Amino acid sequence: MATLNRRITLAARPVGFPKDSDFNLVESPVPTPKDGEFVVRVIYMSVDPYMRGRMNDVKSYAAPVQLGEVMGGGAVGKVTASNHPTFREGDVVEGFFGWQEYAVSNGQGVRKIDPKLAPISTALGILGMPGLTAYFGLLDICDPKPGETVVVSGAAGAVGSLVGQIAKIKGCSAVGIAGADDKVAYLTEELGFDAAFNYKTESNYFKKLKELCPKGIDVYFDNVGGEITDAVLRLINTRARISVCGQISQYNLEQPEMGPRLVLVSLVVKQAKAEGFLVFQFADRYPEGLKQMAEWIKQGKLKYREDIEHGIENAPRAFMAMLKGRNTGKQLVKLSEE
Repeated sequence: MATLNRRITLAARPVGFPKDSDFNLVESPVPTPKDGEFVVRVIYMSVDPYMRGRMNDVKSYAAPVQLGEVMGGGAVGKVTASNHPTFREGDVVEGFFGWQEYAVSNGQGVRKIDPKLAPISTALGILGMPGLTAYFGLLDICDPKPGETVVVSGAAGAVGSLVGQIAKIKGCSAVGIAGADDKVAYLTEELGFDAAFNYKTESNYFKKLKELCPKGIDVYFDNVGGEITDAVLRLINTRARISVCGQISQYNLEQPEMGPRLVLVSLVVKQAKAEGFLVFQFADRYPEGLKQMAEWIKQGKLKYREDIEHGIENAPRAFMAMLKGRNTGKQLVKLSEE
């Protein structure tokens, strides 16, 4: 068994886009569990857009990561030692273990994973927080109806790719916005989106959306914000619903981006609703969401893709690449073998 635990800590608070020097790779002894604790060898860890916000020293829904502290995040791994009555050596578990090869836990917020049901990596993706975000963020916030047009920004990511597929299951037309031609092809040719476009090569978002959404936009699942959202708002239908999941285009800006003051006007004129949400508000209904998502996977109605980097030392690189939209599907870092 290993004796050293490699961890990624926050070395500096980023100014603008994160860089290598904002992180440190440090070594410490593998932790020993006290009474009521267990140790997990991390197999896969997740990198997600929300982590960028936690690198800032500002008040938010989650406490910021402190300088010198291990970067926080979800991970799945195997229990290697336990003094806990519920978790035994050999159990596969998912929890908020952070960017490190070994983590100690008291079991709070940790769930056991059955490796026979699906690959354990899915506990961080389609059968984890991203899947639940797509499920509740679309169905509860927006309540899509058959025949409606659903537009998804960040559509090739872990959440967006599922939102479009769920929209199709519900009988809607799904239009995706992504940042590469191969991602557009993935959305339309593999995932069943009705249409999609590459925002990096499209000069007029409004014109393109009007072309792809001739009946207007009934539902918008916003992962990006910025100019894309400005264009969408000009095309929303009466009583449209907007689910504000993320604003990744704004996360690394040193100064807030100024945009047209169309948001409230559009909502008033169209009697529309825009609602921000955090997936944690649906925590008591997670079993419902996971059961339905698993059933759709079994039925072949949901597909997913994972983009996997290897090695704890490459976690910052995977994180920064994800912020630039280089991944397709769920971005993971594999730290050890199953």
